[in-house]
Amino acid sequence: MNSKKIVLGISGGIAAYKTPELVRRLRDRGADVQVVLTRSAREFVTATALQAVSGRPVRTNLWDREAEAAMGHIELARWADLVLIAPATAEVMAKLAAGSAADLLTTLCLATEAPLVLAPAMNHVMWANPAVQENRNKLERRGIRFLGPAVGDQACGETGPGRMLEPGDIAAAVLELTADRDSQRSLLAGKTVMITAGPTREAIDPVRFISNRSSGKMGYALAAAASHAGARVILIAGPVAIAAPKGVECVNVESARDMFAATHAHIDNVDIFVGAAAIADYHVADIKSDKIKKSAERMSIDLVRNPDILSSVAQLPGGPFTVGFAAETNSLREYAVGKLESKNIDMIVGNLVGRNLGFDTDENAVEVFWPGGQRTYPMMNKKALAERLVALIAERYGESRAPDTA
Repeated sequence: MNSKKIVLGISGGIAAYKTPELVRRLRDRGADVQVVLTRSAREFVTATALQAVSGRPVRTNLWDREAEAAMGHIELARWADLVLIAPATAEVMAKLAAGSAADLLTTLCLATEAPLVLAPAMNHVMWANPAVQENRNKLERRGIRFLGPAVGDQACGETGPGRMLEPGDIAAAVLELTADRDSQRSLLAGKTVMITAGPTREAIDPVRFISNRSSGKMGYALAAAASHAGARVILIAGPVAIAAPKGVECVNVESARDMFAATHAHIDNVDIFVGAAAIADYHVADIKSDKIKKSAERMSIDLVRNPDILSSVAQLPGGPFTVGFAAETNSLREYAVGKLESKNIDMIVGNLVGRNLGFDTDENAVEVFWPGGQRTYPMMNKKALAERLVALIAERYGESRAPDTA
């Protein structure tokens, strides 16, 4: 963990007495550790001891005038390569699940883009409580990692799951996590990835259009994950209310034909193409130059089929490794595999959509198919899902481009 910057959040459980040893173990592995201590944690361990072992002043208060004059909680959030909360109590889990910003620790957790890791510690009955487990599941779906808890004797004299892992075990697990992220950064180094995202809008007149419920969240998460994996990323984006990920080249478009043109204008030297956009299949044949007035009881609109971006990219001579998306309301496998074969693409990501499912949500579950294989990813936060999909795409791309030694 040489030069890795870790924010260690300590919440108010008896296991907090182990945290000076945890700081020492992290620093022995080369990490730079900044401790953030909650009010309750100060009942179990002192800032003086933690400052001595970390070599840094301990942060305890969101209302520290000197630190917050320079927006210290934002500075900490940006500084961290990883945020570790140990011990993580039922209370801090509940606050994180609710998106609370009640103190310095929970505020910086909301403000950081760094991975968040929790090492729970509580009585075994508390850990088994349905409310705690519901919060755990919610946090895991958002991509937050849990280390433990361990099973064993507890401070209350009882035995069961709820002990915080030992400092050495936590430090070793954090080392493995940071190593995984470092390897992730090299997955697509030197490659160019193009991703389409969001909906398209097909004009009817100057004020009306045909569109769909896509928010663009999955495509934007894929762009961020591909960039983190070391790729140069070109994002062709329909109309969405999301800021482009840092370091990503974003080309904004409106209609399906605009997206087709932008895709082919930038497709040269693209290694991997991911068609995650929800592109309109048809456009209006006769777009009115003036607003259509309400007059007749009925009206009809003549629609013309849009060009197929995914098929056109897949047919390019020496073209990129091509990944499609299939959003279906039923028969997911049948339709996704059919699309994989009919469009002659390398991989397809299928997901069910409908009310509170797929579109315009923060979570998704998908099934991925390629010739001769498949993989299933359960419901999880789209950011975490994007990281897994990018790793799989990189793996399949590498295998497809490997020289044939047969």
